[in-house]
Amino acid sequence: MALQSKRKRISHILTNSQIPNSQSTLPCTSQNGTFAQEDGRRGRFVEGSILRITMQNFLTYDHSVVFPGPNLNMIVGANGTGKSSIVCAICLGLAGKTAILGRGDKVSLYVKRGCSKGSVEIELYRTEGNLVINRELHVENNQSVWMMNGKHSSQKAVEEAVRELQIQVGNLCQFLPQEKVGEFAKMSKIELLEATEKSVGPPEMYNFHCELKTFRTKERDLENLCKEKANFLEKAKQRNERNKVDVERYHMKRRHLDRIQMLEKKKPWVEYETARKELEEVKKQREEMKKTAKSLKEAHAPLMRKIQAIATTLQPIENQMKEKTIKIREASQKCKQKQDQMDRKNKEIDDIKQALSLKQTEEADRQKRIGNTRQMIQDLQRQLDNMGNQEDVTPRIETVNAELRRIQEEKARLDGERQDLRRDKDEANGELRRLQNRLRSLEDMMNRKEEMLRTRFRDTHTALQWLRNHRNLFEGNVYEPMMLVINVRDPRHAKYIENHIPVNDLRAFVFQKQQDMETFMAAVRDKQNLRVNSVIAPAESCANKPPSRHIDSLKHFGFFSYLRELFDAPEEVMSYLCHQYRVHDVPVGTEKTKSMIEMVIKESHLRMIYTAEEKYTVKKSAYSNKTISSNSALRPSFFLTMAIDAEERRQLEEQLSAAQQQVQNVDARMRAVEEQQVKLERRDNELRTEKKHLSELKGKKRQLEQKISTKQDSLRQMEQGGINLQEAEEEAKTKISHVNDQKVAIVAEILTFMKSRARLSMEKVFLALESAGLTAEKTKLESDLRDGSAELRRAEVRGHTDNCCQAFTELDQRKTSLLGTCKNLMRRASEICNMNPGETVVPEILRTAFSELPDTLDEIDAMLNEERTRAECFTGLSETVVEEYNKREKEIKNMEKELEEKTNALNEYRQNISEAKERWLNPLKSLVEQINEKFSDFFRSMHCAGEVDLHSENEEEYDKYGIRIRVKFRSSTQLHELTPHHQSGGERSVSTMLYLMALQELNRCPFRVVDEINQGMDPVNERRVFDIVVKTACSGNTSQYFFITPKLLQNLTYADEMTVLCVHNGPQMLPPNKWNEKAFIRRVKRRTNQ
Repeated sequence: MALQSKRKRISHILTNSQIPNSQSTLPCTSQNGTFAQEDGRRGRFVEGSILRITMQNFLTYDHSVVFPGPNLNMIVGANGTGKSSIVCAICLGLAGKTAILGRGDKVSLYVKRGCSKGSVEIELYRTEGNLVINRELHVENNQSVWMMNGKHSSQKAVEEAVRELQIQVGNLCQFLPQEKVGEFAKMSKIELLEATEKSVGPPEMYNFHCELKTFRTKERDLENLCKEKANFLEKAKQRNERNKVDVERYHMKRRHLDRIQMLEKKKPWVEYETARKELEEVKKQREEMKKTAKSLKEAHAPLMRKIQAIATTLQPIENQMKEKTIKIREASQKCKQKQDQMDRKNKEIDDIKQALSLKQTEEADRQKRIGNTRQMIQDLQRQLDNMGNQEDVTPRIETVNAELRRIQEEKARLDGERQDLRRDKDEANGELRRLQNRLRSLEDMMNRKEEMLRTRFRDTHTALQWLRNHRNLFEGNVYEPMMLVINVRDPRHAKYIENHIPVNDLRAFVFQKQQDMETFMAAVRDKQNLRVNSVIAPAESCANKPPSRHIDSLKHFGFFSYLRELFDAPEEVMSYLCHQYRVHDVPVGTEKTKSMIEMVIKESHLRMIYTAEEKYTVKKSAYSNKTISSNSALRPSFFLTMAIDAEERRQLEEQLSAAQQQVQNVDARMRAVEEQQVKLERRDNELRTEKKHLSELKGKKRQLEQKISTKQDSLRQMEQGGINLQEAEEEAKTKISHVNDQKVAIVAEILTFMKSRARLSMEKVFLALESAGLTAEKTKLESDLRDGSAELRRAEVRGHTDNCCQAFTELDQRKTSLLGTCKNLMRRASEICNMNPGETVVPEILRTAFSELPDTLDEIDAMLNEERTRAECFTGLSETVVEEYNKREKEIKNMEKELEEKTNALNEYRQNISEAKERWLNPLKSLVEQINEKFSDFFRSMHCAGEVDLHSENEEEYDKYGIRIRVKFRSSTQLHELTPHHQSGGERSVSTMLYLMALQELNRCPFRVVDEINQGMDPVNERRVFDIVVKTACSGNTSQYFFITPKLLQNLTYADEMTVLCVHNGPQMLPPNKWNEKAFIRRVKRRTNQ
């Protein structure tokens, strides 16, 4: 209730209000406010149905209690009375979110204005005892206090209790508030399926669906994981397979390195053993040397003296041979130098001969060039003689140059003119665009006015479109609806025009001729069944009819104009308004007029006047001759607030036409200038070609003269540059003779050096023979010495003298050296084998390994070199490769195990999916078939077509399943999916309502709420839908249904099971204590019987 002074009241239920013989039944309330009814009626409520709704300081209500029936509840009332407030109370009272309602996001906004708190109490039917939920809303902290059955509770507990009763206020298939009606058609197929499952499916159906989606998601993840692991495993195997060869090569290299290490360990022991054996041998030799040294020295002394004597004689001979060899080499070197000089002299003679040959060739070429040049001079002279008869072309060239200068001046003038024209065109185009933009803005205002007409008067707008397409059918002037052609000069004055001219005339078409109006009405009203208005202008124009008095005579009352001067309109329209509504004689005043209104009415004798905010109508009684006046407040203007200056538009159109003509003129002048430029360019090219030809003729003679002069100069130079071949030949002979003399001297020197070399060679030969004899004798003596004693021969081979003490000393030195070597080798061998200090016996394990290896140093060195060579062949290998290979082998085994586990899990999920799919899909298909059967029957009863099916692009993608609604409202079209764009608003409302009714008999929810869904329907569909709602919702096996509407068609069919809730709320309504239901019913019956 809007007024604070209104008292608390209880809403009343009027059942069967349209049946004349029915009796009214009023439910009663107990003292504690809980619902009490007859047992028979209570038995028709289903679990969770609403028995009572109590609102305290909630939206438009101070206090109200609503008692709905068990079947269809028709909540009827004018707009603004509080029908949707009941819907809000149901939503908020059952722990619904404010976002569902689409009104306000805070619960404090639902408390009645001026109050600090409000409450909603809802009583729900339960077989084990009714559930009473109370929600108290506080404005200060935007909080709620919850109670269940008189005990404090939490919102979570309330939500759980509501959920147990299968109530889903957030499901559009169950709870469709007014602000969410349009969103039903926007729901996707997937969202519609989930809402339907929650609303009418078994409780486990939606859970199965969620499980399937979860299983499918996990299955997809497992599939991807198994695929990734399989790919990774395959790549790891391939990588290890590639590295296997490297690993084998590494192990082979490792074996070679181990053998090298073992050889290096054995080598010091072999070296030690060799040194030890050598030491023992030296010791033995030392002892033997002591015994034989003395006898050997005495036996071989004479031989040694002879050998020494021969060696003394051989030394000078060898020195002389060396000197002879050096001299022979020097003589040979000098011979070679002189031979090189001889070669250079021969080359010098060849160069002299070649230079002479070049001069002879050059002279022959010069003579040939001279002959050719003389021939060319003769040819050019003949051409020059032949050109002597041609006329002079210089005057013609000067004429051509003068004409070219004139053409260039003309082209420059045309370029300047073209630039001026381009600037003129740019300015004209700018002005044209400015005018077009201004005119377009005026047309946009006209379009907005036309859109307003389409919104408020659709039939009139349809007729307007028909008129624009068929203007050729009319002889006289035909004007579009007045609201489009009337232009108020000042938007502030639009309210006077709209309050003076009725809306039916503002949307009326104006005709000049009666026949045109009849043609128009026959086409749009009779054939198209459009509700339109049309008027005909007076035969004699009244547009300029003068007022009964001049406005100046009324200005002292505050009047400033007549209505006609406040707006513009075509002449026929203005004539009709002057004739019908006397706009030329109705003055408009100000606040001053209102302040002296009694004097104005008494003295002005005007029949109708306007003040700033009111309209006054003055009449004079025919019986008492008294003046009677009435006034009413002016309604705000709606249609004529957008002012369009008709004169400005006319001027803009004229200016636009002039601008377009100017642009066309400039374009024509530019084309003419371009044509002149093309002609001048063509003439310029012709003259330049001619000038080029004349210049070539004029320049050819001069060129010939220049060529002849150039060739003559060249001929003189060639004749002067001759060569005297005789002198050149004499000079060459002299030079060659001189070189030959030098060659004779060089040959003499070469002979001298060759004789000297031959003499030296003979002397060297004699010395060599003597040296050979002495050497043979020495060799024989040495052979005898070797045959006498092997020990002495070794001594001589080693370069020892007959001094045995020296050999003995060397043996002592070798013994000492070998002893140190043995010690060092023993220490080194022990260190390499990691033996303890002082330990001299090789460990058993090493002895076994050493037994498989060679025993001599040469064999060990050979094997070492061989093994090292083989090891060096294995390049690019490292221990990291083996470590990675072994690590990857472990990873492969682990991955194979994980892949097996994941594959088993995937198979298990697939088995679960198969079982869950069977539990979910078969019941769902059956449910959709039932919905489709009901939905199709409903559409078939309306002579339309509709179907519902389960849609999925991929049967295995359970999150893509959805319910598809397809409808057809005209026989000429195909079934189309229900979308927010394809169908009209009314068609979407019908489809939504029929889908919800198809769910009604299948519904497991206790009640359903639909708020003002019939607003966009045409009367025919609204009546059909209403019949279906009544028939379906009033059947014995359905749940509770709330249908909220501000209006109902006449002569609808009602059922006994219906409950009609009439909302009486507002400042003009009777208080509850003055409302008499019985008297109201008697008046209704009496009016019905009349």
